[in-house]
Order: sequence, then C-alpha cells, then structure tokens
Amino acid sequence: MADQMSTAGWMPTVDSMTAADCRVRSGSDGERELQERMGTTARADKFYDEQVLDRLNTRMRDFVARQEMCFLATSDRNGECDSTFRAGPPGFLQVLDDRTLVYPEYRGNGVLASLGNIEENPHVGLLMIDFLKDRIGLHVNGRARIVSDEEMRRARPELPIDPVPGRRAQLWVEITVEEAYIHCAKHIPHLQKASAEQRQRQAWGADGFKRKGGDFFGAAADAPGRPPYQPRRRKRDVPSWTQAGELTRAAVWQRAVQRLLAAVARRAPSAEEGGEGSFRGWFC
Repeated sequence: MADQMSTAGWMPTVDSMTAADCRVRSGSDGERELQERMGTTARADKFYDEQVLDRLNTRMRDFVARQEMCFLATSDRNGECDSTFRAGPPGFLQVLDDRTLVYPEYRGNGVLASLGNIEENPHVGLLMIDFLKDRIGLHVNGRARIVSDEEMRRARPELPIDPVPGRRAQLWVEITVEEAYIHCAKHIPHLQKASAEQRQRQAWGADGFKRKGGDFFGAAADAPGRPPYQPRRRKRDVPSWTQAGELTRAAVWQRAVQRLLAAVARRAPSAEEGGEGSFRGWFC
C-alpha cells in the first residue's frame, strides 16, 4: 500500500474508488488519526459521503446569495493563522458557478492580513451562518486568488455596483470551491436583525478613529513606553465604596438626595403659578 500514499494522505486506487470518493477528497491525516483514536471513523465516513461536496449545489448557492456576512480563515506559508469577518448587503458573496464564488474587499485598516496570507498560501476557509431564520451554517473550503476590481468587472460586467457611498470594492477574492458542507444548527443562537435606521448608521469607508471602534480594548494604551492605562473618571468624581468609609458613603448619599429634591422643586409649580407646590411627575 506504500505506493498509494501521498503527501496529502492516503489516496485509494481508481478501481477501489466509490462514487462518494470521487465527489470530494477525504479528511486530512490528522482527522483520520483522531477518528481512529476516538472511535468515530464510521460516523466521519458517513458525514463525508452524505454531506461533503466538491461544489455548491442549488440549495447551497441560494444560501450563499442571501448572506450578509461570513467568517474567513487564512494562513501564511508557515501555517500562522488568521480569522476575520466580512460583511456586505445580501449578494455581496457572488456565486459565479457551482465551483466558483467571489466577494469584494472594501477599504479597511490597511493591514491586509487576510490578503497577505492569500498571497502566500491560497488555501482559505469560509463559514457562513444564518443566525436569523434557518439557524444553519455552510462551510466552503477552497483555493483563493486576488483580482483587481477592473479585471473582475471586465470578466464579469454583470456584477452589481454597490450604491452605498464609501463602500466600493477595491479588490475581489475569487475562491475555487474544493469542499462545501453543512455546519449543524446545534448551539447556533437566534439573533434579531437591526432596524433599517440602525443599519444606515454603518460607517462604510469611514476613516474616523472613533467610528471604527477607537481603542476599545486599550491596545494602544498598553503599547510599550506608554504609562499604564487609567480609566477616565466621570466629571462628578465619586469615590468607590472600597475607598470610602461609611461616613463618606453617607455623605455621598446625602448629596444625591439633595440633588434629587432640588430637581423635584424645580419641576413643581409654585403657588404663584397656580399650583400647590407639590410634585406631579417627571414629565409634567
């Protein structure tokens, strides 16, 4: 059997291949070894035979066409991995045929980590999940190449042009499908779609620091040479209970009550105004 081995794992002879073997490659060496160790080989073979395709069938193509986001996994030539998120209006993932899909690359932070990995290593993995309706996912693994917007539109003039200002494709990623298979519904949360008004707030193409998330995780503040991060205090500096004794706590509450009473007095109509001077509600 040594002559049937390859660097990609065991490959059956043509005579021994079944119809299922012909549709898609089997799992990796690591998968097979773990399946044998865990006793799941039969279950895995059933999944390979019944669920893993080397193309996008009709229902898969319909699923891809309505997605508004996906997760992308890449790695460089050394196997160092990166995962990221891609999003756009329904149809931003375009199925060109049953073995080819493309998606646009919009303006980002300029790092180009995923595209840089693709330049070194074309193997990519896409995961699309429908959180809203069907609560199901689709994996697509394959080989990717980077295409300029001009080249892509020359070859595919029917591709839509996004009408949203700032959301223009600079490049496209074309993926040749090698594997397509289901991601089971178990544990996929059911989410609710944002309103049209909330969606319109998306800052497509924006370069504003805060609009892009700012330093949400404090990474810039933790950079070497910077002083330790100190959260900003609110304008009215109230000491925490761990710093304050019971007397200070009482004083804080007393000031809070005084402010509340003052606000009530301001909202209550006076006798001169025809009122009785009693508080009648916050929204009178």
